Amino acid sequence: MKTKEQQEAEFRAFATAQRDSLRRYAYLLCGDWFEADDLVQKALTKMFAAWHRVEPGGAPAYVRKIVTNVFISHRRLSWVRRERATSELPVQRLERPQEAVDQRLEMIAALNRLPARQRATLVLRYWEQLSVDETATAMGCSTGTVKSQSAKGLRKLKELLTESAVPVRA
Repeated sequence: MKTKEQQEAEFRAFATAQRDSLRRYAYLLCGDWFEADDLVQKALTKMFAAWHRVEPGGAPAYVRKIVTNVFISHRRLSWVRRERATSELPVQRLERPQEAVDQRLEMIAALNRLPARQRATLVLRYWEQLSVDETATAMGCSTGTVKSQSAKGLRKLKELLTESAVPVRA
């Protein structure tokens, strides 16, 4: 049996190795780097508490599942903390001279408009390149749910991007 110090050292090494990847994944889910940092921190805190029960080979998938669950839970509860919409636009405008940057920002904005489960499904399937089964495991749902959430999410994403500069393949 490993000592507490050995477990902590293993977890630190794991967290250090996974942090950047988890942060990028969390950003794709929430669309905000600061919120992504918070999601990763909460997920790693939960992972640390369960570290002694986690199989080393399954740890990356398990922590990704925790990030997904924290994101969905955070979105579900965020209605209390939401910013208020106003009729006035911000005065300052961002200059984005590069077309690829514009397209990426529009894609992130469109992803941000999807419901949390659809967004998580699309990010896991098409950004993280997980299979339907792996996505179902990461989200804690059935493969049928992954397929339906993917179809609904892609349909809505295509609808949102049709009027933008992002090229949409038929």
